[in-house]
Amino acid sequence: MKKFKFSLDSVLSFKQQTLEALQGEHAMILLQVREQEEKLDSVKNNYREYNEEYCIRKAEGLTITDAIMYQGGLRALEADIERETEQLALIRKKEEEKRAEVIEAKKETSSLEKLKDKKLDIYQKAVQKSEEIFIEEFVVSARSRSTA
Repeated sequence: MKKFKFSLDSVLSFKQQTLEALQGEHAMILLQVREQEEKLDSVKNNYREYNEEYCIRKAEGLTITDAIMYQGGLRALEADIERETEQLALIRKKEEEKRAEVIEAKKETSSLEKLKDKKLDIYQKAVQKSEEIFIEEFVVSARSRSTA
């Protein structure tokens, strides 16, 4: 009997390559999420430190000009926090979309692999059956020769 050949091997190969590419893209986006989270944490830490400095200076007594400068700095840092938070939300949305693509590609690849396994199982059963028939015919012909 001829060797097993899955008719959709090229499609399966393409789907696997697509899946690997999507997984790579997803990993890159996850890296961007982590980097953006670190960036946001850094900006929040800067805000906390600047605010603590402002509170200490305020308790010690500072000029109106200095107070206005600190308040302006705090507002600028708040705007930075908001901007970085929005950026993080965009990247997370992008990550969710890419994860959905990866899941869909996994489903497609998995269904093709299951189909291949089914076809291979059917092929192996057919090979086994043909071998059994061959052996049975061999035994029958050997017996008929020995009785003759």
